[in-house]
Amino acid sequence: MTAPIATPLPAPPTAPPPGLIKRLGFWAALAALVAVLLLPTPADLPLAGHYMLAILAFAVIVWMTEALDYSVSAVVIGALMLFLLAYAPSAAKPGVTTAMGTGASLGLALSGFANSAVALVAAACFIASAMTATGLDRRIALTVLSKVGAKTHHIVIGAMIVGFLLSFIVPSTTARVACLMPIMMGFVLAFNVDRKSRFAALLVITTAQTASIWNVGIKTAAAQNMVAIGFIEKQLGAQITWGEWFVAAAPFAALMTVALFFIMTRMMKPEMKEIAGGQETIRKQLQELGPMTMNQWKLLAIVLVLLGFWSTEKVLHSFDTTSTTIAAVALMLFPRIGVMDWKQSQKGFPWGTVVLFAVGISVGSALLQTKAAGWLAQLIVSNLGLQMASAFAILMLLSGFLIVIHLGFASATALSSTMIPIIISVLSTVQTPGINIVGMTMILQFVVSFGFILPVNAPQNMIAYGTDTFEARDFVRTGIVITIVATALLVIFALTYWPWMGLMVHQP
Repeated sequence: MTAPIATPLPAPPTAPPPGLIKRLGFWAALAALVAVLLLPTPADLPLAGHYMLAILAFAVIVWMTEALDYSVSAVVIGALMLFLLAYAPSAAKPGVTTAMGTGASLGLALSGFANSAVALVAAACFIASAMTATGLDRRIALTVLSKVGAKTHHIVIGAMIVGFLLSFIVPSTTARVACLMPIMMGFVLAFNVDRKSRFAALLVITTAQTASIWNVGIKTAAAQNMVAIGFIEKQLGAQITWGEWFVAAAPFAALMTVALFFIMTRMMKPEMKEIAGGQETIRKQLQELGPMTMNQWKLLAIVLVLLGFWSTEKVLHSFDTTSTTIAAVALMLFPRIGVMDWKQSQKGFPWGTVVLFAVGISVGSALLQTKAAGWLAQLIVSNLGLQMASAFAILMLLSGFLIVIHLGFASATALSSTMIPIIISVLSTVQTPGINIVGMTMILQFVVSFGFILPVNAPQNMIAYGTDTFEARDFVRTGIVITIVATALLVIFALTYWPWMGLMVHQP
């Protein structure tokens, strides 16, 4: 008897009461907030910037320790910005000493909600909901896997191809992996493979890591990319099209995908070379889905047209990514033409993620507007001797810093929100001749997605860990090798491809 392909994942254990680390993290965050507030304000830093540094210290510790739920932390941080900045003069008016008041501080605290990138993330969540509502993502996954054969290595390749394809049309890492994990576990059960086998671990870990790799390669694949795009557009006045991002990042992601296959199949070598009856099982599960429904055809048409608009931006038309995505969502919800109604779209919709995203952008924007990011950048540049360093040296130093600090973050969106504004300020402060601030910021955003080492470094890693198919040490030991290879590849690209494209230093 064949097990259904969409076998649900085991229910995650109910969240325990806040542990010692979370309690300590919360009190440490409060202590850091108060300590920074009590420090004397430097002469070259506005009072509003001083307050923002205190809020930044609080946010970083809360996000690193997960002392508060991310959605809750976003509301708390927004409230801190609202009331603390209300008592500081506006940094935009140097001669004014009166406090800006809650009216102006409210504008800063909510500024992220007005960013077009937030609309894009929300629209991406709607697309992910449509994929789930129609079952198109599951059909695509099964169709690809039915073509790859029953050899274990071929099944792994099939899973990687599915992850790659869904990165184009499901603009949410969590949604992609949440869709794929039940399918992978369905295979494991249908093939009568032990849940704790190396094959199961290989399949699950590779699926999660593929998602992280293609977060680098595709602009719309992950929310953290939208954070960086939002700051680049607002602070540097530059736009990076979907195609420009893809040309810069896809070769890196493609080579990393090849490397991932060899790393995982060598370090997690499966017990068997072929699954007896595996191919037949997959075909039966695909047949059980029946023919393509009208809604699946309509959704497929909409996302393919949308992908066409994304990839031809500034080539065949002038519509930006956000505008075309919102138009696609409108079609998906439109009566008769659409594929779902409002109630269906709201099932599991991650509004908390959207709020976190918006408040994260508010924090970054406020750091820049209050001169706090520039002050921190000047401190970093002078202490690390980056003033006249080469673009390559700056890239490697900041990349190493991001890789290390990511070990403490469970959200690349939070990491991007706190670090990209500071990175933009650092790059704006250095005096390296011809440095391409936009290109360097984009490359460093690629590094923000390097959450390969710990299960807690990304939501997709935690979804994979929740399948109970591997031990954390398996993820760590393979993740360290993946990170080393990614760093080596980063060096190679930073010495060849990206300079040739003019992404690090402007071409004369």
